[in-house]
Amino acid sequence: MALSLPPVLVALVFITAEVTLCTGSNKCVARSFGHDSVVCECNSTYCDGVGSVTLPPLGQFSSYLSSMAGSRLEPLRGHVRANSSGAGLRLTIVPYQKYQKIRGFGGAMTDAAALNILSLSAGAQNQLLQQYFSSEGIGYSVVRVPMASCDFSTRLYTYADTPEDYNLDSFTLAPEDIKMKIPLLQRAQSLSPRPLSLLASAWTAPAWLKTNGALTGKGSLKGQPGGKEHKTWAHYYIRFLEEYAKYNLTFWALTTGNEPTAGKMTNYSFQALGFTPEEQRDWVAMDLGPALHASSYPHTHVLILDDNRLLLPYWAKVVLNDVHAGRYIHGVAVHWYMDKVVPAEISLGITHHLYPEYYLFGTEACAGWSPTDRGVKLGSWSRAEQYAHDIIEDLNHYMVGWTDWNLALDQTGGPNWVKNFVDSPVIVDAKRDVFYKQPTFYSMAHFSKFLLEGSQRVGVSPSRATDLEYSAFIRPDGSVVIIILNRSSSVIQFEVWDPAVGYIPSSAPAHSLLTLAWNTH
Repeated sequence: MALSLPPVLVALVFITAEVTLCTGSNKCVARSFGHDSVVCECNSTYCDGVGSVTLPPLGQFSSYLSSMAGSRLEPLRGHVRANSSGAGLRLTIVPYQKYQKIRGFGGAMTDAAALNILSLSAGAQNQLLQQYFSSEGIGYSVVRVPMASCDFSTRLYTYADTPEDYNLDSFTLAPEDIKMKIPLLQRAQSLSPRPLSLLASAWTAPAWLKTNGALTGKGSLKGQPGGKEHKTWAHYYIRFLEEYAKYNLTFWALTTGNEPTAGKMTNYSFQALGFTPEEQRDWVAMDLGPALHASSYPHTHVLILDDNRLLLPYWAKVVLNDVHAGRYIHGVAVHWYMDKVVPAEISLGITHHLYPEYYLFGTEACAGWSPTDRGVKLGSWSRAEQYAHDIIEDLNHYMVGWTDWNLALDQTGGPNWVKNFVDSPVIVDAKRDVFYKQPTFYSMAHFSKFLLEGSQRVGVSPSRATDLEYSAFIRPDGSVVIIILNRSSSVIQFEVWDPAVGYIPSSAPAHSLLTLAWNTH
């Protein structure tokens, strides 16, 4: 009589014949807080991770799986096949369709993030920084640094709060910079195998430079572009770069100011500085651009907008069509809030096709900001899917990088002086001296760990319509990476065909994120 195996066992036998589990990775210490998945708890002596990644030789592939069911960057290896597995869905790599090159991924060193990291013991601090910045961790290469205070600070301040100081003689970094952010950035840099790309954004000018005489609310710069207030504000940027350079921290880029539309809103409660696109254009052309060009930092990139993509392509047209402003500008900085309001093809796609010489870069995103879905949710997989969906969509529409918001927050989603609490990929519990890596941490990891700077997006052609979302890249060493998101509640069998090497059989479990990588020579 023939032996009949249960279907689950048959599937298990099939899978183990295909792939082998990689050793050397630390397992997640899973904790449930009642949401749809788990967090991974880390302390001063232990944290999960896959370690540094080396791809197997030609003819094999690596696979990394995270899922609502609890997998966290689970590493497997399998063999590339010479023939198709007959899977109904085939994703074909099209290497001659070449698109943008990756700059990097990262998060923001806000005052709140620094406070939370420093609330841990020295050992736990090091674990947290290693998780983000080391090659053993997830390889963040971008850090956004607020210039003075933002809502994720414990107080309101700028670096030049002395009135009528147009020469900025009183300009001085804050204790938050000297004692918290700068030491942590230096430690992050020491852990990173490559120079970090630091990105500076200002939330507001000093109150005495503004029309409303306050750091918060509806207000713009006094005077006109080319006038003393606008020149002083440009000089403020240079002074910031000079002061950080004294600590061996140099900036890859700066933005023209966080969310310029906020400063045009009535009853806005956070720090803000309002600009119309016309005002931003003229300030860059007449003040910021010339000041940067004449400074010791003429190669620092200038990114315009630093606001939501629903403002594109209009904002880009106003600023970039001006030859005087355009020559000082390198890219367009985009936030993820309200992405559902306008399709990526209309905002990002059209902007790229109109201005291909200027790159698109994601500078801020966080979960838990929406009034209907607020604050920290420990273990939320749906938020991990929101991240992965947005990153894949952005990458597929010419974005060269994606920056998360706070690197770490406390369990309330702060501190935040205006109680604008949100979520973060790392949540700190200082009382227990532990931190929790959220599902969103692993969403970021599937991109930041594998898409090294210089990786180039290439075409992917599906054999039929599918619920899977995906984006593929050829890395500088010629290896190929494809990241696949399954937001459906069913497992989806598929294969990847790379004409250079063969067929890669795979399956995406329900509610999962998968990174496949292989060498081509």
